[in-house]
Amino acid sequence: MYTTAFLDLPPLRSAAGTVRLPGSKSISNRVLLLAGLSEGRTRVHDLLDSDDTRVMIEALRQLGCGIEHEGGALVVTGLGGRLAAREARLFLGNAGTAMRPLVAALAVLSGQHGGCFELSGVPRMHERPIGDLVDALRSLGCRIDYLGQAGYPPLRLAGGSPRVDAPIRVRGDVSSQFLTALLMAAPLLSANAPVHIEVVGELISKPYIEITLQLLQRFGIHVQRDGWRAFTVPAASAYRSPGDLHVEADASSASYFIALGALAASAQAPVRIEGVGAHSIQGDIRFVEAAQAMGAVVRQGPNWLEVHRGTWPLRALDLDCNHIPDAAMTLAIMALYADGPTTLRNIASWRVKETDRIAAMATELRKLGAEVVEGADSLTVHPLRQVRAAAIHTYDDHRVAMCFSLAAFHGLIEGLPARQPLRILDPRCVAKTFPDYFETLFTVARAEVADIPVLTIDGPTASGKGTLAAEVAQALGYHLLDSGALYRATALAALEAGVDAQDEAALAALAAGLPLRFEPGRIWLGERDVSEDLRREDVGALASRISAHPAVREALRQRQLDFRRLPGLVADGRDMGTVIFPDAALKVFLTASAETRAKRRHKQLISKGISANLATLLQDLQARDARDQTRSAAPLRPAEDAQLLDNSALSIEASVQQVLAWWAQRRPF
Repeated sequence: MYTTAFLDLPPLRSAAGTVRLPGSKSISNRVLLLAGLSEGRTRVHDLLDSDDTRVMIEALRQLGCGIEHEGGALVVTGLGGRLAAREARLFLGNAGTAMRPLVAALAVLSGQHGGCFELSGVPRMHERPIGDLVDALRSLGCRIDYLGQAGYPPLRLAGGSPRVDAPIRVRGDVSSQFLTALLMAAPLLSANAPVHIEVVGELISKPYIEITLQLLQRFGIHVQRDGWRAFTVPAASAYRSPGDLHVEADASSASYFIALGALAASAQAPVRIEGVGAHSIQGDIRFVEAAQAMGAVVRQGPNWLEVHRGTWPLRALDLDCNHIPDAAMTLAIMALYADGPTTLRNIASWRVKETDRIAAMATELRKLGAEVVEGADSLTVHPLRQVRAAAIHTYDDHRVAMCFSLAAFHGLIEGLPARQPLRILDPRCVAKTFPDYFETLFTVARAEVADIPVLTIDGPTASGKGTLAAEVAQALGYHLLDSGALYRATALAALEAGVDAQDEAALAALAAGLPLRFEPGRIWLGERDVSEDLRREDVGALASRISAHPAVREALRQRQLDFRRLPGLVADGRDMGTVIFPDAALKVFLTASAETRAKRRHKQLISKGISANLATLLQDLQARDARDQTRSAAPLRPAEDAQLLDNSALSIEASVQQVLAWWAQRRPF
């Protein structure tokens, strides 16, 4: 997961390949709470691992549920409709799928068994309305106190005398989660009589109620219904664990990859989405119909979808989106690529989500250069006729971040000026439902190699370029190429194979066939972790010698070029800016005096318990400098357009900030 302050996406050009989606948030949190209320143990498979599910799991643990991991499953030992803990303070982040149902269940249980529970979240959660649910629960006799603004969390649930002597009435036109919460709490009230729930007004987001009803049935609760107006939970209903339950993949998350296929995949190489398909119980699977209406070609099986571009440009829509409230946000981005204005209607629920999504989408679309008309419960988006480099504010809203990643395909629109990068601010917000979203996107999205940004950091031995490059790469969320590791790995393999340092042909063959792979913080040669071996002095000395061989350098050239992958690359070495990546957007030449570098190396070796002589180290560094600067193949020197950085008196933090400042000057944001 990207934890950087921002993530820059270069212009994207095509897409192909297979993605496996994470579990559905809506299903995951419903299943967790139902398992927690049930008698017995429930093994939950394919559970979404995200911020929202983590807060629900922690809440259940605080309430006394057993939580265990068995293999890839989470095992929940339920409370059997009783309270194990009579007091708790539950922090629920910005998870509406945790806050609303827990309020209902705990309000009833605290009234039946006694207890006091406080439920709170992040500031945005305290702006999301809950008053209609509280009013419905108070009508039963539950005692609920607002701890802040009336109508909004945080709340205290402190007993009362819940009773069912009349239908429970709840508004349906603000959030379907209110009805879901009451349906999930109703079996706790049904010991002596059926529980009737009536919906006041138009019920929005009906597909999410279908999910609730189907999951209730899996846990032994058979709800009777009169259309979308009235629901009845029979008397003496009780939750029973189904034993094992598999969570299907998230249909809302599928929308981004359905759109990706519609925009940029070909019939010969479609985007395949696994984990959700024609048999999905989620309403957002109907996003497929909207994508097809806009021109996508979609094939589907029970648990998979394949999508590629059909009509281009896409066809504009005028669509009532009540049936796909979350996935409809993706249509607002697809509208940029349409043949006319697209209007999304009946989306008032967007305003009470993680942010005011109507306002947020309108604001950020305008940053790109789009014409947008914002209504009280609608949004009209015109096709993109101009494009600006934009830094997209994500409002701590996962769906805003994921939707706008698709705007990076603006280069596919004919007639637009030079393609621009796109910046996603706070990419970590996708952790709410899809922590690895951007990594998954980069496995199927493609960019032209020249559009993928590269920063190079060259310099002599012991200048600190490796440390600097690693810190810069981490700050930007880019890949890292430690080119010196390639040469040191070749040197290590040569030492162990007994290859002579002057045998250029044998060394080149060895370099070309190295079974080398890089993992975060570790380097592997075959099945062996050689991270520490590559730092040995004898390995470094031999690497300096064999790097002078043109054949060795050529053998490693393509390996280095292959590191240029989305979203970008920071490469350190001795010829990154002059030979390997001469088109790099930023080139830095890092140096320090030989005396300073020798002292740094001496301190480093001593800290590892390796004896070292400062004078010998200085002599060795000077010899390596001379060899690197005078070799015939790619001699060590700054690129003509390199920024020179002498870090003799700078901390690593100061050096990183300087490089990032230079990089910011080259960005258009």
